[in-house]
Amino acid sequence: MTGSALEHRLQAGLEQVRAQNLYRTRRVIDGGHGARIRVDGRECINFCSNDYLGLAADPRIAEAARAALSHCGTGSGAAALVSGYNHEHRALEEALAEFTGRPRALLFSTGWAANLGVLRALLGKDDVLLADELNHASLIDGGRLSGAHYRRIPHADVAAFAAALAEGAGDTSPLRMIATDSVFSMDGDLAPLPQLANLVQQHGAALMIDDAHGFGVLGPRGRGAVELLTAQGAVFPDPEIYVATLGKAIGCGGAFVAGSEALIEYLIQRARSWIFSTAPPPALAAAARRGLQIIDQEPEHRRRALANLQRFRAGAAQLGIPLAASQTPIQPLIVGDAARALEMSQRLFEQGLWVAAIRPPTVPRGTSRLRITLSAAHRDEDIDRLLDALARVTDSASVPADLAASTV
Repeated sequence: MTGSALEHRLQAGLEQVRAQNLYRTRRVIDGGHGARIRVDGRECINFCSNDYLGLAADPRIAEAARAALSHCGTGSGAAALVSGYNHEHRALEEALAEFTGRPRALLFSTGWAANLGVLRALLGKDDVLLADELNHASLIDGGRLSGAHYRRIPHADVAAFAAALAEGAGDTSPLRMIATDSVFSMDGDLAPLPQLANLVQQHGAALMIDDAHGFGVLGPRGRGAVELLTAQGAVFPDPEIYVATLGKAIGCGGAFVAGSEALIEYLIQRARSWIFSTAPPPALAAAARRGLQIIDQEPEHRRRALANLQRFRAGAAQLGIPLAASQTPIQPLIVGDAARALEMSQRLFEQGLWVAAIRPPTVPRGTSRLRITLSAAHRDEDIDRLLDALARVTDSASVPADLAASTV
């Protein structure tokens, strides 16, 4: 019996991905998702998580979720505009607004839903979206689906953003918006937020930032990339649209948009990915609010994360390990070849160190890498062990054809 046309296409596509060393596999975690983790039965130190402050396995956050489960049950049962809006959701939104220093916040189920919801709600076919070429995939897809004139701008190129904005100078009818990550998830570098914020103010445009990898971990009080840059002496207006996630530094799940009263009310009326989604479980909102309290009250987690970052970079420099320039917990080691990145990841895994190989299309072709991430939960000896292992695997041979590794 011959397969259908669909099956033939699927199998051919899968074989092509395998041949390019771009095939992805999932690995199963047994237990919590902290710095120490059990992966496919192997005990590992986790160096590929976004749990930057080590809160994902914090028992206080789990206890907040358990208490809310007892009171609110497991599910919200409906979208927020129907019967799904729980007092835990409202309490979290109020806490997020206060934490970010903005009038209102709106809770979304995921960062993907937040970015798509904002861009599709705010932009129309006559509007213009200028987006950094290395933005999160959700910003890219949201921009394309918005129907606006979507232009990708070379990475962090302020002059190119300025030139694109100048093309529409004097035309105030279409909305012109810049959308950018604050911290780029695969490189760990910061967007030129001060320059972009001043540009949009000069041109009557709007600025949307996705602070997924800055929120909670960067800045003196964990308020994110804007606070960090301001503390470093930059002067610029706050971005009008602020998006961040709760599944990274907070150690939970979900996302939010923060901004003006009018912005949040408009999104409640128009953001389809919010309107037509079941509200997140109330217990998840309670857990995230507890995580936010910990971040606000215990700055030692940020200090420890920064100390670990400094230790890792100093050790890498001493060993001649060529890291990209990054002042965030994201520390990529660019390998180039996808097969070599796979092999290095597998060799580290065999030594009990889990570092994912990142390959196209997540990163541009020829820039496959080990995306190393540091957490406040890592010990000095964990970092030293990783550095020693990296020094041994940087001259790896080609990957076997049947190698399978956990990758993105």
